[in-house]
Amino acid sequence: MLNFTFPILSTLLFFILVGNANAEVKAFISNQLDNSVSVIDTANQKVIATVKVPGKPAGVAVNRALSQVYISTPEAGGFVVLDAKQFTTIKSVKVGGGSLGIAVDRPGAQVFVADWYENNVSVFDTQNFKNIATIAVGKSPSGMIVSPDNRYLYVANRMDDSVSQVDLKKYSIRNTTKVGAHPFGLTLDSQGLRLYTANVESDDVTVLDAHNLKRIATVKVGARPYALSLALNNRLLFVTNQDDSTVSVVDTQSLKQVAVLTVGDKPEGISTHVDDQHVYVANWFDNNVSVIDANTLKVVNTIRTGEGSRAFGDFISP
Repeated sequence: MLNFTFPILSTLLFFILVGNANAEVKAFISNQLDNSVSVIDTANQKVIATVKVPGKPAGVAVNRALSQVYISTPEAGGFVVLDAKQFTTIKSVKVGGGSLGIAVDRPGAQVFVADWYENNVSVFDTQNFKNIATIAVGKSPSGMIVSPDNRYLYVANRMDDSVSQVDLKKYSIRNTTKVGAHPFGLTLDSQGLRLYTANVESDDVTVLDAHNLKRIATVKVGARPYALSLALNNRLLFVTNQDDSTVSVVDTQSLKQVAVLTVGDKPEGISTHVDDQHVYVANWFDNNVSVIDANTLKVVNTIRTGEGSRAFGDFISP
């Protein structure tokens, strides 16, 4: 007789471990008009905490290695460090100018802050939050993302209609390439092969070879695309269209728009859950978050957050 006990127990253990892991996943949503951050428990899809963050919080970057979250505060000219488990403020860091885009490197050792007015990116050590470098980039830098191998930082320069590739060993520009009109959000596939930019004024997405920044394609989406996120093993790209109150879904093989989903009013920030299936969208005018199932291409939940939800960046932890 075959003994099925071990396979069954192994399967049950696998699902228990996955369930426990998902129970720890939180979404941190910056509410710019509330001066707060809503913390969503993604297991029950409810707000479980609200953290006061002065300075009109906008950008979000999660440091999984240190269990910290960095929130840019444009009006305060810096960023706030939050404890990702205790939901408390650890530190406020002054940058200067108008800090907006924010990102963290892969090991969690450095945080990058884009200064909209000073046209540069400041680099801070995450151990003591000292400024270790300042890199001149294009005009009005906004979205940023780090390559999987931690070699490059990519920066969208909105007013220059370009993307800069920063060498993180030298803290210098390696390459700059023109894209569509007013690029804002960026995303990168998990292999670091393709870079995608949301171009607000040309209503399209530019697809670039991430190594040399050569243009692969331009994909038309909705009105004023703001940010992007990939799901289902990089197979689908989700793009928030601010003026349409929609999310465009792009097949990354054919590079064609395959669906348009209605979400809340003025969708901005977008990030994919660690399950690679559920996509969270912050809706600025509706003060809520839409949850999309990437398999069914349907909005499966709407979560009330705070006033002016932006969540620009990588806002899901761990």
